[in-house]
Amino acid sequence: MAKRISSKQTPQSKFRKFARILAKVIIWFIGITFVWVLALKFINPPVTFLMLQRGIERKIDGKEWKIEKEWIHFDDLSDNLKKAAIAGEDVNFLKHRGFDFKAMENAFEKNQKSKKVIGGSTISQQTAKNVFLWPGRSYVRKAFEVYFTGLIELLWSKERILEVYLNVIETGDGLYGAEAASRNYYHKSAVSMTKQQAALLVAVFPNPRRWSPAKPTSYIYRKQNLILRNMRRLGKLPF
Repeated sequence: MAKRISSKQTPQSKFRKFARILAKVIIWFIGITFVWVLALKFINPPVTFLMLQRGIERKIDGKEWKIEKEWIHFDDLSDNLKKAAIAGEDVNFLKHRGFDFKAMENAFEKNQKSKKVIGGSTISQQTAKNVFLWPGRSYVRKAFEVYFTGLIELLWSKERILEVYLNVIETGDGLYGAEAASRNYYHKSAVSMTKQQAALLVAVFPNPRRWSPAKPTSYIYRKQNLILRNMRRLGKLPF
């Protein structure tokens, strides 16, 4: 009499099945995200998760829905603003491939000695975070940030990264991008922003709902002066 073959899966077969499913999920994820990032090389992102979250928060607080933004092409943005963003947020932007490990190390050391948290994220990391990810802090989100930063550095030019960054970054309560900020604070287009105006705007980037170029504190003025000095050191930009 032939032995009856048990249909019960062994631990090895279960593991192989799980591994096949996981491999398919990873392949699909890489494929979808690759196409997504490649598409946004040519298509301007219409909205971000942060914009939606801030809009919902305003409604909860009893305020009107507000997402004020206007896209400005890279060539039309003030050179002063481009230089100020690099000087204030990521001085090695043109040299690194998405990550400035020296800046991360310095930020880590300073954070060990102070209660005030200092970030070491590059413009590329901030762009990846703003465009592709949800707001918040977690190791999972950080892992995705690293992944998307690598992708945009691979598929986008430095000009495109800086263009997207300056058009989607939060610049005030319900304000996003340099154009909306410039029209609200300076009553002019970001096309003609001066060095002082650009440096002042970038000085409030880390927390634009706490600080404002319209009412700069002494701390913001000090940051503005530091950015202006860094702008002089940068010299002429290659684009």
